[in-house]
Amino acid sequence: MSGAFGPILRRAAAGAPIAPDEAKGLICIPEEGLPDLLGAAAAARDRGKGRTVTYSRKVFVPLTNYCRDYCRYCTYRKDSGDPDGWFLEPAEVLRVVRAGARLGCKEALFSLGDKPEAAFPEVRDILRRLGYRTTLEYLAAVCDAVARETPLFPHANPGLMGRADLRRLKASNVSIGLMLESASDRLLQPGGAHDDAPDKVPALRLKTMEAAGQLRIAFTTGILIGIGETPDERVDALAAIGALHRRYGHIQEVIVQNFRAKPDIPMRDEAEPTAADMARTIAVARLLLGPAMNLQAPPNLTPQEYRVYLHAGINDWGGVSPLTMDYINPEAPWPKLAELHAVTEGEGFALRERLALYPEFIGREGFLTPPLAEKVRAAVDPDGYPRTDPPAVGDLSAAAAAGPRIWNALVLR
Repeated sequence: MSGAFGPILRRAAAGAPIAPDEAKGLICIPEEGLPDLLGAAAAARDRGKGRTVTYSRKVFVPLTNYCRDYCRYCTYRKDSGDPDGWFLEPAEVLRVVRAGARLGCKEALFSLGDKPEAAFPEVRDILRRLGYRTTLEYLAAVCDAVARETPLFPHANPGLMGRADLRRLKASNVSIGLMLESASDRLLQPGGAHDDAPDKVPALRLKTMEAAGQLRIAFTTGILIGIGETPDERVDALAAIGALHRRYGHIQEVIVQNFRAKPDIPMRDEAEPTAADMARTIAVARLLLGPAMNLQAPPNLTPQEYRVYLHAGINDWGGVSPLTMDYINPEAPWPKLAELHAVTEGEGFALRERLALYPEFIGREGFLTPPLAEKVRAAVDPDGYPRTDPPAVGDLSAAAAAGPRIWNALVLR
């Protein structure tokens, strides 16, 4: 293995944890050392997760794209009054979730802008009409309805949350998510990716993640690379996640996601991370977070090259929908499930469907409310995976490209 890094890589491949300063060396390993880095990460993954790679068959529910933050890489968020803005009503949510159920989906992934009522009187008016004070209160009520009235399991990814919000969401969500994105305060400075995004302060996001650990909530988080951070800052973010998990044991998966340049964002001229850069970061994440962590990278953001992530240490592809588009990255359709099977198995791995809650969390005390625990147990086999893994179906996401109102023609009939 590569020169001075050989002892570290051999130790990490055998399952021993590496320190953040070692990770900072590895993330800058010379190009000729990259195969050894990926090999060590793959060996660590095989030790902890075997050769099974999972995915979640989901329906993407973009509850609202109104948001008070102005991240310089985001196309999802809108101001109230924008003709492309929306705030979905309960009937719309339930109809699309039921349409997903007919296609074998198990997860209802809720995405929404951060605290839009704090910025837009029109959103406060909508919430008042629906009977709620905050968007998070409304989200909790809609998640309750999905959990009660459909076979799907909610997974909410709503931005910053306080303890009361987390408690409400835990009643209906088998897991909850919040991307850390970065631990660097530099990105909050003028011209930085988060310079007009009050909800992207790293300390606040880590506070939400810590509260989730204290409340025993299975949590999804991760980093977004290519938004102006340095390699060392990537490691700092991963290390912060790892520290919280060692303390509370609640991080169920970590995502390494790549920035995508789009023509209508302030960062449109920034370079995107390459597949090699992604693979390098994934490998370091695996070695820093250890063999047991579930590590994910989205296949739709590097559609021609995502197979390399299997050899960098991932064990999960994340959510893939046979019905709805990726509203965060609308230019990047999900791979068809048949393709995902072919790519995964062609690289020597088995692909298996999971719930929005990983199997190892299903039996852990305190992570599920009794009604949710009963619903989960009824849905999984003795290994904690869905009892049925339906065959791949045609990809309808292209038909949904016009946004959620297309559901009126597609699935709300």
